[in-house]
Formats: sequence, structure tokens, C-alpha cells
Amino acid sequence: MFQHVKQAVSGAQILFVAFGALVLVPLLTGLNPAMALLGAGVGTLLFQLITGFSVPIFLGSSFAFIGPIIYSMQTWGMGATMFGLFCAGFMYFVVAAIVRWRGMELVNRLLPPVVIGPVIMIIGLSVAGAASNMAMGRAGGAQVMPYESSLLLAAISLTTTIVVSIFARGMFRLVPILAGVTVGYIAAAFMGAVDFAKIANAPWFAIPEFHSPEVNWAAAMFMLPVAIAPAIEHIGGVMAIGGVTGKDYTKTPGLHRTLAGDGLGVCFAGLVGGPPVTTYAEVTGAVMITRNFNPRIMTWAALFAICMAFFGKFNALLQSIPMPVMGGIMVLLFGTIASIGLKTLIESKVDLMEPRNLVIISVVLTAGIGALELKIGSFSLVGVGLCSVLAIVLNLILPMKSAAHEGIVEGQDV
Repeated sequence: MFQHVKQAVSGAQILFVAFGALVLVPLLTGLNPAMALLGAGVGTLLFQLITGFSVPIFLGSSFAFIGPIIYSMQTWGMGATMFGLFCAGFMYFVVAAIVRWRGMELVNRLLPPVVIGPVIMIIGLSVAGAASNMAMGRAGGAQVMPYESSLLLAAISLTTTIVVSIFARGMFRLVPILAGVTVGYIAAAFMGAVDFAKIANAPWFAIPEFHSPEVNWAAAMFMLPVAIAPAIEHIGGVMAIGGVTGKDYTKTPGLHRTLAGDGLGVCFAGLVGGPPVTTYAEVTGAVMITRNFNPRIMTWAALFAICMAFFGKFNALLQSIPMPVMGGIMVLLFGTIASIGLKTLIESKVDLMEPRNLVIISVVLTAGIGALELKIGSFSLVGVGLCSVLAIVLNLILPMKSAAHEGIVEGQDV
């Protein structure tokens, strides 16, 4: 009995660490936070079933889909976006099948750092404008909150997040987003920027509102390439937790199983209207600090997340967070995502003096930041989706050494 209580407490601690990032994605994209909690909880349980309850991983909302979800919601609506997110899960199955068939060799050939790096950068940079507008209290081109108070709230939440991420120690260092939201929310309450009436009127128990997916292949084709980056990120996450626990999860239960489990979680989250799920570095950090390697604590974390999805007043509290508070955190968050892409290029020592690498990165960055759109009839591809396709195609068709570069080298040798 005591062992179960200890596991439950550890599971609650894991959810606390993952919570800030988990609910941030739906709050930024207009999805229901309750569905994010439900998707994360059920998605984690599905992952554990596929992997035989052997990997201590908790699946939370994926930041990679923030920009694409915002664009899809504005372009095709909620139902089509849900269908697109559901289809994105199948990209994990494709990568899992490739890993099962040919190992990581083919994955690395199709998706080397020169492809993954700039695509990750676009994931953050393509929505930088949305972060700045939210921090300034603007939405849809209109000033919906006073400019001065909005900037002040954004600065408070941003400063708190930075301070905690740099100066905090132990478990507190793992919750900078949660700290930033909490302090920003308290400041907003003192400034009269929080509507508590909705919280008071919300029921204690509430079944989350479900939306029906609408089949839309344009939205599906838009979302599918987006899943490439988080699928590769998943592989890194599995290797990271293996390094912490001292076990090689790439062999047992195998990368193909962990990828399939994550993909199944993404499919479920899309069907219920939540953001796609992915592995969390914060959770890996928590496991490393606590030294509790039992995968069952993730089961408890998942069960707590499911229960919280039906807590009406809590979800009303989340939806009452003022926009500038979220905007302040987004300024750091989206820049951090872009920095991870840059880190990928640096750590892999991608040679920018090599013309093919320079071409791939330049085209991807310009097309992504400039919102280049490919339209063929009713079908359109834009943002991360188009950038992923461009990067993969260019990487496959461009020679490793351009003729011009070889000519220069030969001329120097002469």
C-alpha cells in the first residue's frame, strides 16, 4: 500500500513538472486545455501499453505544432485541424516502419541535421510575430488590451521564467513556464485584468466539450510533414531517458515500438481535439533528479492528468489567464525552439561553406519566415510543412560537393 502511495506522489510530481508546457500549447492555439490533459493522459497510457510499461516517459503537448495549429484553425477550422492532427500521427508509424526495416541509417540519410536544424528553427521563428502581438495585447490586428499594462504583464511573466530557468535549483528549475504563468497571473489579478466571474460560474465537474473531426485532405497534407521534427525529437528523447536510467530502450522495447506508441498518442489527441503529444525533456530531468526510474509513476501521472480534464473550475482558471501573460512566455519559448534548431546545426558541425548546405538552410529559412505558400487547386502547403518538403527534396537531389566547389578546389590545387 505504501509503495502505491509513494508512486502516486511521484506521479503527481511528474505532472507538476510537465503541467506548464502541457497546458500552454492549447492556450496559445485556441484548443481546449481539458482536451490537452485528456490527450496527454490517455496518450501516455497508450504509449505504455505499446511499450509494455517499460519506459519512464510522459507524453505532453508538442510545441512543434503551435504555429501549424494556429494557421490551420484560421484556414480550415476546428474539425479539419483535428483531422490533420490525427493524420500527423501516421508519420510516426512511417518513421517506426523505416527504423524497423532499415534501422536508423535510412532515417539519417533522409533527415540529416542540415534538414532537421532549419526546420526546427522555422517552427519557432514562423510564429514570432504572434508572440510579440500577444505580449503587446494585440489580436487580429486590434488592440484588445491596454498597451502599457500588456507590456508590463508580459515583462513580469518573461522575467520570472528567465530567472527560474537560470537561477533556480533542483525541481524548481524544471518548472520555469509554470512559475512565469503563476507570477504573471497573480500580477494580472492585482491589476484587475482577470475575469473571475467565469471561474465562479464554472461547475466543479464538467465533461470536456468534444468536437467531431472533419475530413480535409489539405489540412492532413499540411500537418503530415510537421510531424517529422517531433518524430526525430522523440528518438532523442528516448535516448536521453536511456542515458539517465542506464537502459537501452532503442533495443528493448525498440525504437519502432516507442515511435508507434507516441504516434498512437498523437492520433488519439487529434481525435479528441487536443494538441499532439511528445516526449518531455522536463520529465527526463525530473527522473534524473529524483532517481525514480519506475515507469509506473508515469501511469499515475497520466491518471491524474485524465482526472484533471474533468475538473471544470480548474479549466476555467486556465482559460482566464490574460493574453499578455502567455505572450511574455512565448517570446522566450519560440526563440528557444529556434535556438534548438541552431544547436542541431552546430553540434553536428554542418559546414556552411559547403554550397549545398548553404542552399538548403537559406531556402528553408526564407520560405518559412516569409510564409511562402504552394497552392495547387484547393491544396496548399505552407510553413513548417512546405519547409520540411523543401529541405528533404533539396537534400536528396543536391550533390554532396557542387561542381563549382570542386572546380575551385581543383583550381587551387593547380
